[in-house]
Amino acid sequence: MHIRRLYPAKPQKVYLYATCLVDMFDPQAGLDAISLLEREGIEVIFIPKQTCCGQPAYSSGYNRESRQIALNQIALFPESWPVVVLSGSCGGMMHHHYLRLFEGSKHALEVSRFCERVFEFTEFLINVCRVRWQDTGEPTSVVMHTSCAARREMQVHVTARQLLSQLAHVDLREQAYESECCGFGGTFAVRHPNISQAMVEDKTHHLCDTQAEHLVSADWGCLLNINGALSYQGRTLQGQHLASFLLSRTGGQHE
Repeated sequence: MHIRRLYPAKPQKVYLYATCLVDMFDPQAGLDAISLLEREGIEVIFIPKQTCCGQPAYSSGYNRESRQIALNQIALFPESWPVVVLSGSCGGMMHHHYLRLFEGSKHALEVSRFCERVFEFTEFLINVCRVRWQDTGEPTSVVMHTSCAARREMQVHVTARQLLSQLAHVDLREQAYESECCGFGGTFAVRHPNISQAMVEDKTHHLCDTQAEHLVSADWGCLLNINGALSYQGRTLQGQHLASFLLSRTGGQHE
């Protein structure tokens, strides 16, 4: 059961946790997220030594290794500033599962304090920054995909939808079976490739059936899987991180 959070006032500084997939596959999304946060008057601190949140190891049963990864990440963010995460999946790991990994341990209090500072990107924009943006783009249509962890652990499909709903010239279309997994699931796609392939084929067909001009997601793991399948199928639709789409629609310029 999701427990409603108490959100702080808008801070002067935040840490940005870009995630390893944004860092490797779409660094522009990280820069665009920084631009959006800075436009709200927030100084963004990016720690170059940040790596994986530990979710692949954790979901594969390697708890000891996951705890070491978690402690390494926590040590990189010593100040009390919020940690804004560009993935609901990684956000779920850092906000919820770090607590479970260290329950009853000598690190429990330190970890708990860190977890309370972790916010998914769209959650932070809506509930902390309380943004209200004007759409400066031409009329268009978009369909959104939300990762399973983002939806079920962080419930940030709601805040992502709220951000898109502020864009007056954007027709937000809903895919059939919207809440179903794309088949990526981190190491699931590696352990069960045939099942994963069948799942992403269903997902891409439902996305394309909306005939939306744009596909967005705040989770690059899903985008990596979906975009790869779309390319393999010869589709022209390709997804982008929600941060980049939002910046392009609200008068911002890419770095």
